[in-house]
Amino acid sequence: MTQKIEVEHFTKVHLADKDFNRLSEFIYSNYGIKMPIQKKVMLEGRLQKRLRALGIKSFSEYCDYVFSKEGQDHEVIHMIDVVSTNKTDFFREPAHFDFMMEHVLPRFKDQSGKLNVWSSACSSGEEPYTIAMVINEFNRKENAFINYDIFCTDISTDILGKAKLAVYKEDRIANIPLELKRRYFLRSKDKQNPSVRVVPELRRKLSFKRLNLMDPYYNVPTKYDIIFCRNVLIYFDFATQEKVINKLCEQLKPGGFFFLGHSESAIGKDVPLKLISPTIFTRN
Repeated sequence: MTQKIEVEHFTKVHLADKDFNRLSEFIYSNYGIKMPIQKKVMLEGRLQKRLRALGIKSFSEYCDYVFSKEGQDHEVIHMIDVVSTNKTDFFREPAHFDFMMEHVLPRFKDQSGKLNVWSSACSSGEEPYTIAMVINEFNRKENAFINYDIFCTDISTDILGKAKLAVYKEDRIANIPLELKRRYFLRSKDKQNPSVRVVPELRRKLSFKRLNLMDPYYNVPTKYDIIFCRNVLIYFDFATQEKVINKLCEQLKPGGFFFLGHSESAIGKDVPLKLISPTIFTRN
């Protein structure tokens, strides 16, 4: 006798405008991420898995759960993991790393103590590991001994876990020079699913913490010589951008360096920064 196996099929759940408005207003007010009505289809699609995981049949029920005490404690963090965008690459916007090598790191060559760097929206780790490679390469080429720590934060706990693990598909490092690949990545033995892992020497230099840039105060361990805040302000409105930059600058040492993404700017904002190169600033 053949046993019949029933497979459960999940029907896509429709997100009504009123429920979208409830969610988008909450996401904006608490996390600064703009969610105009044009993003309703995106939000609907991205949250389908959360509804299935919770066994919830409608977005109205999902909203009630998100705004409940239990939902605030357990679900909101999963929702933000799903909603936040985490696109990044190694050596993204390479002019920044060229500037670091040529103009920033030489200033710290003879400095005692540690160089403290903050990657404030580190995503899956490509940015801070690139920073670490650049500093190591400067030390190697200049016979220097800059000691450094890189503090890495992001709003998504899921993506922070991936950054800490430091394992990437092999094609993610395709554009990195061969000598850097050999020096800073370990290859897996799995030929079917080739991957690489950042070497322990660099992984030890990074620490990770979940942080919401919309928090009223940033509880960070020190003041920083360099802060990267790239390709995250584009999701905020002008006033929020200004507030975030000012809060970041509170943790940046006078004369420290501040890097924004190529489509972002601090010009026209009431912030204590001076432009020294496109999207690169120093703290007044």
